[in-house]
Amino acid sequence: MAQFDVFLAHNSQDKPQVIEIARHLKQNGLNPWLDKEQILGGDTILEKVTDGIRQSKTGAFFISPNGLGNFQENIELYTVINWFLTQQRKSQGFRVIPILLPGVAKVPDKIDYLAIWRWIQFTKSNDEEALDHLIRSIRGRDTEVKAQPVIQTPDIPIVIQLKPQANQTDNLASEKGIDYTRLRDLLAAKNWREADQENYLVMIQAVGKKDGDWFTPDELLNFPCTDLRTIDRLWVEYSNGHFGFSVQKEIYLSVGGKADGKYYQKVWEKFGDRVGWRVKINWISWDWISYSDVNFDTGSPVGHLPLFLRVGGVGGFSSLASRFVNCNI
Repeated sequence: MAQFDVFLAHNSQDKPQVIEIARHLKQNGLNPWLDKEQILGGDTILEKVTDGIRQSKTGAFFISPNGLGNFQENIELYTVINWFLTQQRKSQGFRVIPILLPGVAKVPDKIDYLAIWRWIQFTKSNDEEALDHLIRSIRGRDTEVKAQPVIQTPDIPIVIQLKPQANQTDNLASEKGIDYTRLRDLLAAKNWREADQENYLVMIQAVGKKDGDWFTPDELLNFPCTDLRTIDRLWVEYSNGHFGFSVQKEIYLSVGGKADGKYYQKVWEKFGDRVGWRVKINWISWDWISYSDVNFDTGSPVGHLPLFLRVGGVGGFSSLASRFVNCNI
């Protein structure tokens, strides 16, 4: 049985408005999942968010003039959609409710597939009509809301699967003229092993080197932002948030890591334990040919891929994490 009535997925910049909406929901007897209340110090953010979605009856996805937050877009969005499809196959009633905050007139083209669900539009912060509509939608009492055909629409998986194609140009953007087509295709085919090798090849090209070369921490600290976003977005999207550099970054920071390019042994060991790169104090072999002990499927720990290979010197991952922060990823 679901523990929460609704999961509130939002950009952190919109938190004050979302907190106010959550307060209104509570006053009307509903139990919303809100990160500020459910994620405590020391919690693994990714795991708590995933559990929160799965423990909720509905998923409310907030869209505002601030755009989508990185975690909201790369983790919450795909987890909400994936959970909806999973529950649909089980004939269970998980609902997705797009919510347009003041200043947004329609679902943005970038995520236009969300428009298959009837959205709720707030024209002002204290929009009582919109709040009432949201409450009725969460409870499922309103006939009009219940009659939405989306729950029974067999074409929904097709709409979702078409999304990478619709945004194909944006997803493959590069400052360095790198072709990410093969990486995308390998990830789409769930060929994680070859995708991981291709990941190294495109990244080493992006810093002006060739196959077999090593990265320096400084090269990672200055890695082109556009390319970093493209690579990470592809991994996160095709693994439904299980893999990706941004996923690894969140885990690294959650165990005490700092995005300063410096090496912290204890933090690195905790991180290795969490993502499955270190098993019983032994680090997995990163031999380029055999990849011994690497688990190339989504049964591996969250953040297990892509592997961080061929970096000269210590602090390489910290440099990459720092670059993510600088690139606002």
